[in-house]
Amino acid sequence: MADLHFTDATATSGEVEAVNLVLGDNVAVTTETERLVRGGTSRRKGLRHLLLPALHALQKESGWISPGGLNHVSEMLQVPPAEAYGVASFYEMFRVDEAPGHDDDVAHVCVDPSCRIDGADELIASLEAEGKHVHRSPCLGQCERPPAVFIQGRRKADSVPADEEPFTLPQAGDPSLSLLKRIGVVDPMSLDSYREHGGYDALTKALDMGADAVLDELVASGLSGRGGAAFPTGFKWRSVRDAEGNDKHIVANCDESEPGTFKDRHLMEHDPFALVESMTIAAVTTGATNGWIYIRGEYPLATGRLENAIAQARDAGLLGDDVAGSGHAFHLEVRRGAGAYICGEETALFASLEGFRGEPRNKPPYPTTNGLFDQPTAINNPETLLNVLPILLGGADAYRALGTEGSPGTRLFCLSGRVANPGLYEHGFGATLGEIIDAAGGAQGDIAAVLLGGAAGSFVTADSLDLPLTLEATREAGTTLGSGVVVVFNSDDNMVDVCERITEFFKNESCGQCVPCRVGAVRQHEMIVTLGTKPMAQEQRDLHEDMVQVMADASICGLGHTAASAIKSALALGIIGADSQ
Repeated sequence: MADLHFTDATATSGEVEAVNLVLGDNVAVTTETERLVRGGTSRRKGLRHLLLPALHALQKESGWISPGGLNHVSEMLQVPPAEAYGVASFYEMFRVDEAPGHDDDVAHVCVDPSCRIDGADELIASLEAEGKHVHRSPCLGQCERPPAVFIQGRRKADSVPADEEPFTLPQAGDPSLSLLKRIGVVDPMSLDSYREHGGYDALTKALDMGADAVLDELVASGLSGRGGAAFPTGFKWRSVRDAEGNDKHIVANCDESEPGTFKDRHLMEHDPFALVESMTIAAVTTGATNGWIYIRGEYPLATGRLENAIAQARDAGLLGDDVAGSGHAFHLEVRRGAGAYICGEETALFASLEGFRGEPRNKPPYPTTNGLFDQPTAINNPETLLNVLPILLGGADAYRALGTEGSPGTRLFCLSGRVANPGLYEHGFGATLGEIIDAAGGAQGDIAAVLLGGAAGSFVTADSLDLPLTLEATREAGTTLGSGVVVVFNSDDNMVDVCERITEFFKNESCGQCVPCRVGAVRQHEMIVTLGTKPMAQEQRDLHEDMVQVMADASICGLGHTAASAIKSALALGIIGADSQ
């Protein structure tokens, strides 16, 4: 039980050492604990952002967040223990209750749709039979290699199962590739290799052009966000540049937690320098001096490669007080999340970075004026940021020659489920759903449904194979591209079970801050569990429609707005709840 006051529990020497190693010279140990916790709001605010890294250090050292360790972190950062406990208990990867076997590795096994239909239950049963500690996990971002596993270890690096063969991109060698052209070609651990293949040419051009010309080119290109909202990138960056204040931030939203999504993991693991370069261009264009890569905690390989890329770029003078001799300062660091889908929402991500529970904020004000630390912030995901490179190098006109008038450029698609060759694919906007599935080797079995956009997206059927995958066409069809998810299900898959898991996912991942989402997600799950394979009565359909409307209209953030989208589409198309089941 945590309180506003410190308990008598003390940290072990290992916990103290681990936390102090993370905090470094930022704080000093003091014995004036109660006075410091109760007072000094500005001091606490200045240190609070170190809370998540400190909790990660405790988890790795002891296998859980012990009361003594929590006391030590709270004392060092001058955060009330109850607040620190509230943050620790918010995240999937942190354990706040000691349990038998807490010293052992924990196997996080994904139970979301792509893995659920491809052996997750069998793997869990096998691991448990071996006496392993298993945690049934939401999507781990490894949907192309189901069933996905992430091993969380004590006092050693977290890991995913090692690949027996070098990574091969399904479209390797395709001359039409733009964002993926370096993957499998460039050594992701070498700055020299990246530069040999055109790396940092875009930054050089951006510095030569000047910020105004860069912004004009981005606006002319029509580049929009690739996370689902599709907000114009050039307008976002211009708003940050025009915002008042000297302290501005560039944030890469790498908390890729939407079930079915793994595109940004591939970009970070196999082309990390491109993300660093893109963020640097964003910084010199907007006038930001601070950069943050907020990456989900279940991506250890990507985290290590990004940290290596940042270190090499800094040593080469491409980051720091004087970026490439331009006079611009830009400092970049990686921060790990700890397993919370809601932190993919930009304001919840800011709260997490600042050391608070990842709960969304009301808008306005918007991040471009009041973002991270209440300062102007440009936040984009890796796919969006990497699009900046070909736009600057080839020009807006060449970029717009790809895709369609309303959706220029290319798009990354995450193919999983019942396709012959699951993986990451790049296509120009406008390719049809059928063409994209065919490019992945075609569907295996008769298509029963396709989930577009992830759990927050919607289902379509084989009748939609001719649908062009553009922002405008999917919007007109009442569906979404979301984060580029395409999960194929065949007639042998239990779609009621899949839909139950989607409702369970949103029930678990709602931050609970607002009533429409907190209650609506639970009631939706109960409704689908109760339904089973029976047809849904009209009265129940009407009730679900009412819930969908309330959640969409009254929830604070996008989680509540879209938590019922997939189920609504499944009911409307007869995928579940139909008389024929």
